[in-house]
Amino acid sequence: MYVNDTFGRQMCQEWAVTHPPTKAEQREATVEKLLDVARRGFGEHGFAHTSTEEIVRASGVTRGALYYHFKNKEGLFKAVFDQLQREIAHRIEHAANQSPDPAVQLRLGCRAFLETALHTEVRRVVLIDAPAVLGWAAWREADAAHAMRSLRQALQALGVEPLDAATHALSGAMNETALWTASHPRPDVALEEADVAIQRLLDALVSPL
Repeated sequence: MYVNDTFGRQMCQEWAVTHPPTKAEQREATVEKLLDVARRGFGEHGFAHTSTEEIVRASGVTRGALYYHFKNKEGLFKAVFDQLQREIAHRIEHAANQSPDPAVQLRLGCRAFLETALHTEVRRVVLIDAPAVLGWAAWREADAAHAMRSLRQALQALGVEPLDAATHALSGAMNETALWTASHPRPDVALEEADVAIQRLLDALVSPL
């Protein structure tokens, strides 16, 4: 076993020497490092208290590399924000797909969104810092392209009217409730209370008057 392990390590080392990473692979690796470090920093300390000096030092790259790939600190934050938005959308879609019933899909998706807000990175980056760093208009545009679009499609499938008003009302309620849940002293308890409140809102929206 020792011989085999040693041989395996030797083969990996030889492969690394004879097949150095391409420039594209190097760029991709640099971007991944910067995103990973920035995501942790922005999530734990917030945008204002995470410096570019800390990011480049922890990433092991130069300041020039950061500015080459993201232009500035705001650009890096936007990339982290977009990454989190995609992950949130994926989790919501995965949860909703557990049922073929459109009404149940909506309920499961809303619950999944509330659960994602319990993650420090989501709460700090997406819900707290993004409106200020990106600007309210840009944040709303991004929200409309992800969460609000999913909500609108789900409500439309259920025949909810007036559709646009209902979408905005539910989206605002979801964002505010998610913030409240994530900042609560007992997030686990708050999550269950928030879920009950949102489900009652959904009952009112999807039930015919």
